Amino acid sequence: MATGRNSTTVTRFILLGFTERPELQVFLFVLFLGIYLMTLAWNLSLIILIRIESHLHSPMYFFLSNLSFVDIAYTSSVAPKMLYDFFKEQKTISLVGCAAQLFVFIEMGGTECCLLAAMAYDRYIAISNPLLYAAVMSPSICVKMAMAAHAGGVFTGLVQTISVFQLHFCGPDVINHFFCDIPPLLTLSCSSTHLSQVVNFTVVCVVGGLSAIIVLVSYVYIIATVLKIHSRRGRAKAFNTCASHLVAVLLFYGSGLFAYLHPSARYSQNQDKVVFVFYGAVIPMLNPVIYSLRNKEIKDALEKLKERKRQMPLCAFFP
Repeated sequence: MATGRNSTTVTRFILLGFTERPELQVFLFVLFLGIYLMTLAWNLSLIILIRIESHLHSPMYFFLSNLSFVDIAYTSSVAPKMLYDFFKEQKTISLVGCAAQLFVFIEMGGTECCLLAAMAYDRYIAISNPLLYAAVMSPSICVKMAMAAHAGGVFTGLVQTISVFQLHFCGPDVINHFFCDIPPLLTLSCSSTHLSQVVNFTVVCVVGGLSAIIVLVSYVYIIATVLKIHSRRGRAKAFNTCASHLVAVLLFYGSGLFAYLHPSARYSQNQDKVVFVFYGAVIPMLNPVIYSLRNKEIKDALEKLKERKRQMPLCAFFP
């Protein structure tokens, strides 16, 4: 710790990690490494597939590839450090490193929140106004929407990180978590956290609340449009175009609300860690599976890719 008047005395934090039980260390390391590698592999594969298959160059898949990139960065802000710490007796992180980790984690979470709203609006236009879809969701509009989503994430990350790290940390310096997050950091502050809590709550309400409203209104109109379709097959087809996105929205918002808004008195900090593993690691791994499982276009693209690979040796010998 550094000493001095009007200066931050804590220069690094100690992370307690996921568990202090040595018999679980190897199992948890293998488990989390597997989750992280699958997250990287599945999301990167989806980005590459969308990139190389021309019939996937549509607004929906443009936003989906952005979501996969965000999920990779989101889980990478926490997973590598957590995995590395399994082999360290004292899990330390510098003040700057802690701020950087918190910023990236919040930024990517905020961006994902905004992207899910953009994807909901995209599905609303596709189902409610199919004739105007190409004009409304033009490539330039999609790029601007994606940039706005990333800007919203950066704004959220900057404001919340600054609001936390303008506080005075003079000890203790032990974070009962496996990464730097706002709630455990606020408990370590030697100064009043009231303003920081107000700022954080306001930002979450503005960015998260506005995104949630866009998603909610979009799906109200989507449901209203689907109910007007007389054909059962037509209703099923319309529902299938947004079912994957709806599942991803429910998982993201549901786990996020539970992680940050559940009554702390009823849950131990170890239970909180499990919730954050699901929120920050499992959901980014599941998203590409959710969007690919019942998606005929992605399945067709994969089949075409497999067919090309099977034909490549023949093409090499018989040009």
